[in-house]
Amino acid sequence: MDKNTCILKNRHDIFLLFDVVNGNPNGDPDAGNMPRLDPNTNRGIVSDVCLKRKVRNFVEIFPPQRAGNKANGYNLLVRQGAVLNNEINKGIEGSRESLAPNASKPKQQEATMKWMCREFFDVRTFGGVISTGTGDDIMKGSAWGQVRGPVQFTFGRSYHPITPLEISITRCAVTKEEDAGKERTMGNKHIVPYALYAAKAYVSPAFAERTGFTDADLEIFFDALNHMFEHDRSAARGEMTVRGIYDFEHVGTQHENNAEQNRREARLGCAHAHKLFAGMEVKLKDVEFPQSFADYDVICRWEDTDLPCGVKLHKRHE
Repeated sequence: MDKNTCILKNRHDIFLLFDVVNGNPNGDPDAGNMPRLDPNTNRGIVSDVCLKRKVRNFVEIFPPQRAGNKANGYNLLVRQGAVLNNEINKGIEGSRESLAPNASKPKQQEATMKWMCREFFDVRTFGGVISTGTGDDIMKGSAWGQVRGPVQFTFGRSYHPITPLEISITRCAVTKEEDAGKERTMGNKHIVPYALYAAKAYVSPAFAERTGFTDADLEIFFDALNHMFEHDRSAARGEMTVRGIYDFEHVGTQHENNAEQNRREARLGCAHAHKLFAGMEVKLKDVEFPQSFADYDVICRWEDTDLPCGVKLHKRHE
């Protein structure tokens, strides 16, 4: 079956490792754009929406070629400069081609949701709110306007406390003409000298069925995870690197003669995610302060022990 139209059928639980060197992985606007941290432990935090933004940016820069009119599209709803209601209105208009002239309002709402999922990769993947219209917009307040996507991230969290630094910088140019006589102006930036973060992601085939998320979409998602920092370089994120993508795929335990029960197991899952993640151990070597990834040992216990029946481990970073 064509992977571009084959809806994802297996559950995936993903363990993601990434690090930062002399950068700000996720600034906090409530704290002057300082790196986010947990005030109780001083461990660094990277929000789930920050990670989703990196995936979106990669897909926007390197969109796959659409495989026919019936295949999914790779536009993005949430992107720089987009007006969401204008995009939703396009969905309302586009969905009318598949409807009878006298279709009921709920049918129109459902068709619009499906059109948005088919055309927009981020809606199909992460979900979104498409009931933000005004006036007599048919999607306003609709139950079909709350789309739950099959792929969800947790917050990333550093393994050890971070020490954010505020670095002062100078500029020889000025902004206003009245300041032209000044020799230089001052500014600052915030960095983390080094930190290793872990986040988790979950992929639900139950929600994939609702949004039309396919096997091809999952491949694109993993491609984006692998390269999401490579094309996101900036002064604040000059050296961020993905260090590990451990994908636990649930494939079922049944013999091929019992295909229906096997599909159910693969969809439901064959082990709890927290038990699978417990087999991943990240240990600091005999150093006081981590300064690079080489100061850590990443130990996958599942390499020495059998995985729970019905689960396969894929190292997507290799």
